Amino acid sequence: MSEETRKTSRRNFLKVGSASLIGISIGSLFPGGKWLENEVYAVKASEGYLLVDTKKCQGCSTCMMACSLAHHGKSSLSLARIQVQQNPYKPFPEDLDINQCRQCAFPACAAACPTGALHADKKNGNVRLVSYDKCIGCQKCMEACPYEPARAVWNHEDKHAQKCDLCVNTPFWKQKGGPDGLQACVEVCPLDAIKFTKEIPAQAGESGYNVNLRGEEWAKFGWTTE
Repeated sequence: MSEETRKTSRRNFLKVGSASLIGISIGSLFPGGKWLENEVYAVKASEGYLLVDTKKCQGCSTCMMACSLAHHGKSSLSLARIQVQQNPYKPFPEDLDINQCRQCAFPACAAACPTGALHADKKNGNVRLVSYDKCIGCQKCMEACPYEPARAVWNHEDKHAQKCDLCVNTPFWKQKGGPDGLQACVEVCPLDAIKFTKEIPAQAGESGYNVNLRGEEWAKFGWTTE
């Protein structure tokens, strides 16, 4: 395996400070924040984030199955809020992506929601989540998400948007979730390729969320630990 293949390109990133209030310019109402001067809308940062290591991930989709089981009581890749994509035509490590919600400091999905269904939940560490009873199925949150694929996903069975809630609402998994609890995908990953953190990752680019979770033992198998 060539050195060029082993290393991924890194984009320049902007480190977001740990201030509790983060401003975003929007033109729609968003519950949980407040209007400031010059139409800047402040919303508290989430108290939890998921980090992944796409070099460590083997594409088994166990995280997706666990996500759908915990939230919906069934194994369904299409109902999972975390999305693992594989492209057999690309070389390692560009052949696999883990697309998890970033709990963005500037949640474009929430700003686009016309009913306030997608919001920062104050009761659960300001996790960005969807209130299904308020969702009208317009899919504007999916369109507004700046990432591909959109991290808000469509529930084709119940006809509403949904996204990672860090396991705040898991009726089929009897564990406390959220920022102060457990996350099903983290718990079941056989290679520990997913990690929970309370520190705000770098928001620009992918380097803040796609990190190195490999230990020295990986070098024994010829895998870079860089």
